[in-house]
Amino acid sequence: MSKKITIIVPIYNSSAFMSNLVEAIDAERKNSNWDLELVLVDDGSKDKSFDKIVELSKTYTYIKGIKLSRNFGHQIAVKTGLSHCTGDYIAVIDDDLQDPPSLLPGFFKYLDDGFDVAYGVRKKRKENIFKKLSYNSFYRILKKLSDTEIPLDSGDFCVMKKQVVDNMLKLQEKNPFLRGIRAWVGFKQIGVEYERAARFDGQSGYTLKKLMKIAMDGIFSFSSVPIRTITLLGFLGLLFAVVYSGIVIYESFVDHIEVKGFASLAIIILFFGSLTLICLGIIGEYIVRIYDEVRNRPYSVIEKTINL
Repeated sequence: MSKKITIIVPIYNSSAFMSNLVEAIDAERKNSNWDLELVLVDDGSKDKSFDKIVELSKTYTYIKGIKLSRNFGHQIAVKTGLSHCTGDYIAVIDDDLQDPPSLLPGFFKYLDDGFDVAYGVRKKRKENIFKKLSYNSFYRILKKLSDTEIPLDSGDFCVMKKQVVDNMLKLQEKNPFLRGIRAWVGFKQIGVEYERAARFDGQSGYTLKKLMKIAMDGIFSFSSVPIRTITLLGFLGLLFAVVYSGIVIYESFVDHIEVKGFASLAIIILFFGSLTLICLGIIGEYIVRIYDEVRNRPYSVIEKTINL
């Protein structure tokens, strides 16, 4: 292959099995005769991951290492890697070998055939039932809410042409949802089904809190439905108030029924009070994201680099 290949891997607490990752990538490099650039982005690991990157770079000279000053999150780590890639074809994979490097030659074939993006669509997940249900629900909710057509069950595992990456990087969002941005920029894309393997080793860096953040980034960055729903709820609340007021007035003045209503009044106040707080929370999420953009802080801080 005459094209230069860049593979971007976000690294988090992966020193124990990073050698296996690089060996698997190197095997495909030799088999496919790649002109390879491997960008390993250490996202504030608490182990000696960057030391391992430095060690491996002495053997595998095509490795480029980036150490972020703290943990900025998976999406930021990938975006940092994208901003430093120079390849004609760019791949994004995870460090746990759940997205095997052996799949990459088949994915690159789609780019050779004229596609600009080939993204992985997971047929099966080797994960617990809670995670499977959560992921499946999230993608389907996002598809219903999003103004952009984001493919179901697609992750960050993909290969792209440099033109696509350059256009993705024009979107300087501080809370990026990269698979949504990838869909938003367009170009000729194709989903490729594959069976996702179990983790090679270690524990996933995706805590429930981090998964919730990615889900919220996806929904609030690519949908205006939540904030428009508030207006609909306001009209429904007004309709309910008018109808209920009419009933109370009718019973008081026409049927001469004494309106006690303490329990119903308490329920109504609690219900609409809770609804008000939820609506304020939704508005607040949009405001926080606007505030993040207005501050215009860099999306990551690089502490050290190797071979860049």
